[in-house]
Amino acid sequence: MKVSKLFSETLREAPAAASEVQSHQLLLRAGYLRQLAAGVFSLLPLGRRTSEKIKQIMREEMNGIDGQEIEMPVINPATIWQETGRWYQIGSEMGRFQDKNGRDMVLAMTHEEVVADLLRQEVQSYKQLPMMVYHIQTKWRDDPRPRAGLIRAREFTMKDSYSLDKDMAGLEAQYQAHYDAYFRIFNRCGLPSIAVEADVGMMGGTGSHEYMYLTPIGEDTLLICDDCGLSANQQVATFRKPSVEQEALRAIEKVATPAAKTIAALAEFLDVPKARTAKAVFITATILPVEADGEETEKLVFAIVRGDMELSETKLSNVIRAKEMRPATEEEIMAVGATPGYASPVGLDQASFLCVVDDAIGDSPNLVAGANEAGYHLLNTNVGRDYTADITADIAAAQDGDLCPDCGAAMVSKRGVEIGNIFKLGTRYTAAMGAMYTDENGKQQPVVMGSYGIGVGRLLACVVEEHNDENGIIWPITIAPYHVHIVTMRGGEEVAQQLYDDLNAAGVEVLWDDRDARPGVKFNDADLLGIPLRVTIGSRSLKNGGVEFKARHESESEIVPLEDAVVVIKDKVAEMMRALNNQQ
Repeated sequence: MKVSKLFSETLREAPAAASEVQSHQLLLRAGYLRQLAAGVFSLLPLGRRTSEKIKQIMREEMNGIDGQEIEMPVINPATIWQETGRWYQIGSEMGRFQDKNGRDMVLAMTHEEVVADLLRQEVQSYKQLPMMVYHIQTKWRDDPRPRAGLIRAREFTMKDSYSLDKDMAGLEAQYQAHYDAYFRIFNRCGLPSIAVEADVGMMGGTGSHEYMYLTPIGEDTLLICDDCGLSANQQVATFRKPSVEQEALRAIEKVATPAAKTIAALAEFLDVPKARTAKAVFITATILPVEADGEETEKLVFAIVRGDMELSETKLSNVIRAKEMRPATEEEIMAVGATPGYASPVGLDQASFLCVVDDAIGDSPNLVAGANEAGYHLLNTNVGRDYTADITADIAAAQDGDLCPDCGAAMVSKRGVEIGNIFKLGTRYTAAMGAMYTDENGKQQPVVMGSYGIGVGRLLACVVEEHNDENGIIWPITIAPYHVHIVTMRGGEEVAQQLYDDLNAAGVEVLWDDRDARPGVKFNDADLLGIPLRVTIGSRSLKNGGVEFKARHESESEIVPLEDAVVVIKDKVAEMMRALNNQQ
């Protein structure tokens, strides 16, 4: 490809609307993508070439574990999502619309329902299992806060695969195969990653792992134990909760605590540790019914954790089966008799709210809690005696320095971007949709499923986050849009044309900057675009004995004799390819 014909322009500065995330700015400046709307992007030729190379790596690794590629529609009838219940469980993130006949339709966020529908048509016998299918398809999730360019987009392309087994042992085997294949995919793309335990979320099932790229721009917080290797997303991470001194229950005492509306202010005023206080967090939640034919209810949730801990909204959401949650308003809090900043369940009509208590509260006697009166708190409150917990569960969020649940060492928190996710779905979808097979004994059994996804655009953006410098992108050669960038200087036009033709004939992918532009412009664009190898040809290089050869990630260049150029470049490309493709 000649730069003079390329359908994109480089920008000296990122557009004002671009996020502060480096990958977003660089991809815009280098002409890899353009934004159409919030969280919606067009990939220009260079961006699409890189995206297609990522997809090809995915295909190779999925085929390597016996995957069969299919293609499923992005438009789904609502009926299949209603069969599994997710039509009712997923909130405004789901794209819903009606066709011209008034039928409810879905813009697919993922394809478990479609796979289950295919299963009930195509699979009848245990002899057909195990199998694995996958596709690479557009998805739509109407994220209310798209950010960071491709890292958090609303429309995106995802590789999602689905393992199909007759039992849990088969699922475990295919889950492990995906677990290993995902590391190979990320390694071949040049992106370091770790796997952490994760929340199953809207997918359901019995277990999940997320693959994380560690970076300060990440929205996820991870808890990692360097001693034993445990790692988990903060959403689900457990920890050893520090105990407090046990003592006999004492009588409640009301005390004045002027202007002590926060735990920190309260602990300082009363000269008590934060662990001797109870923190109330108010959430208004839309709660899903337990029964399939039940109705959703909106409820005020009174969540109580110890003052030295923070609430995990994910844990709370899972415990109460929340479809959606939001912070309660002052009016909603006051409507049940509580006073914002000075609230507790003590003395309130608990029929008007759901009281969810962290499991550490029951082991912590005589806590300071709100008196439901501005400027006052209660000493010596105790759950079970002074108020009742509707639900007692682990709803506290693990923090940096908390103790590992396995070995007791202090954990560290790190930020990360989720680049892949795998789920043990079990029979969550197949049982609901009647996707059954006949087993060895002639009995009908639901197919056991796993689900595995990687966002193509997010992976691409994270590679740019990892591989760049002050001048631009530095692509790993496996996914670079081109292997070699030829830059022509005055006097080198004819030689550049011949080398361009020879390299293409040798199977080397070449981008040739043939423009009539200043050398500085060409070199700046070459660095910005990030093609792994640069070859400069001009009268000066030819006088020096050949062409100037330089790797994008290196500062030094060398002169390669013109007659050796094709062999040297081809060997270097192969060497760089091997270095990434042979990683385990």
